[in-house]
Amino acid sequence: MKTVHFVFDFASPNSYLVYKVLPNILEKLNSKLIYTPCLLGGIFKLTNNQSPMSAFAHVLGKNNYEDLEFERFIEANQIKTYVENPYFPVNTLIMMRGAIVAQNEGYLEEYVKVGFHHMWETPKKMSDPEIYKKAMSSSGLNGSDLLEKSQIQDVKDRLMEKVIKPIKITKKNFAMYGDLISSDDVKPMDINAGYAKRFDNLAD
Repeated sequence: MKTVHFVFDFASPNSYLVYKVLPNILEKLNSKLIYTPCLLGGIFKLTNNQSPMSAFAHVLGKNNYEDLEFERFIEANQIKTYVENPYFPVNTLIMMRGAIVAQNEGYLEEYVKVGFHHMWETPKKMSDPEIYKKAMSSSGLNGSDLLEKSQIQDVKDRLMEKVIKPIKITKKNFAMYGDLISSDDVKPMDINAGYAKRFDNLAD
């Protein structure tokens, strides 16, 4: 069985949309899924890059078209749970460190579900430690424990390792296939036209 690596940051609404369509992709590929937390801000810094919203802020119509594609994706894949976060962009450092804690303790899949829920379904300012703690606890996780353990140096170091790994994977895939796949690449028509075939090239 092949493996699909879902490299994600809760900060990205595109990550949420891809999360919602992953079950269909995995079914088409007959693959298993590995969640890989990362930190988009860290990746941007290490690659001397910036978010599309910032990068194209002065390009006439570019971000407007991206918004249109975003809506098309939602419509094409019938995603009815998405709610725009009024606090966007949200610093997700606490959330992503919490993901490392959950990964270390064996409940990352549930954590991902809860995290996306509180960011993009019942959106909150998840950069606030108290709001984060209450949100996680309201969904059955131990918010206090997550918040406390997110400050452990080993957790911080492991997240930084996750920042570096996607950059290495991206370089490898570009060299091998001349194409890159990320949550920001997925467009609505790609899914309908057999986007899973492209994922198949990048699955282990």
